[in-house]
Amino acid sequence: MRVLVTGAAGSIGRTVVPALLDAGHEVVALDRVPPPAGGDLPWHAVDCADPDAVAAVFAEEALDAVLHLAGHPDEASLPDSLASHVHTTAALLDAMVEHRVTRLVYASSNHAVGRTPRPDDGVVTADALPRPDTYYGVGKVAAEALMRLFADRHGLDVVACRIGSFLERPTTTRQLATWLSPDDCVRMVLAALTAPAPGFAVLYGISANTRAWWDLAPGRALGYDPRDDAEAHAAEVAARPEDAAETAVVGGPFAGPAFYRPALDRA
Repeated sequence: MRVLVTGAAGSIGRTVVPALLDAGHEVVALDRVPPPAGGDLPWHAVDCADPDAVAAVFAEEALDAVLHLAGHPDEASLPDSLASHVHTTAALLDAMVEHRVTRLVYASSNHAVGRTPRPDDGVVTADALPRPDTYYGVGKVAAEALMRLFADRHGLDVVACRIGSFLERPTTTRQLATWLSPDDCVRMVLAALTAPAPGFAVLYGISANTRAWWDLAPGRALGYDPRDDAEAHAAEVAARPEDAAETAVVGGPFAGPAFYRPALDRA
């Protein structure tokens, strides 16, 4: 499979690109920054919010799938969040339809449902209603809605991966529930790229954590078999005064007042 990886220079991109190559896939990289020194991948230093630049990449490269990791990974104004997450996705979807590329794997976020109260028992399912905790979360919800529209209109296979806390190891109490290890991130991406005919699907991108708040069944149905567990690091995680607030809703600190701001910046 020849995969376009947007955001190839980001933290997840740097983890999954070598793994894709090791698994026998070809990678075409796209990022706003130049390629790393010594790299030999096809690399396009463009902004994937630019539909003309994206169309040019698709016209030049024969692609089978897109792994969309690009986007600002933190809170921003509403217009900036929509540009970063929705406009980039729209440019890719238009190019995919034009060039008959039918598989998209998207780095969505747990913050699409971040205002959902932490369950006392059971888990938050993939059918949970959108409940974003920030404009970042709003951008992810809107991107998921746009991908669902294109899946329905054009028969695309789209997997939205609502990623939890992608880290080498968990460092807070909340992350004992939300951790996604680098190895499990690779397993998730490979499964989402190769699952037979998923249509439009949502999975939660976390490891097999004993304290998990989110349902792993949708991912397992697509072949994602996480093997790591944050509990292996629990003894290293010290309790903090912030833990009660950060574990009240699944979005953690993103749902707190530190992130409250007007939707639109004013002069």
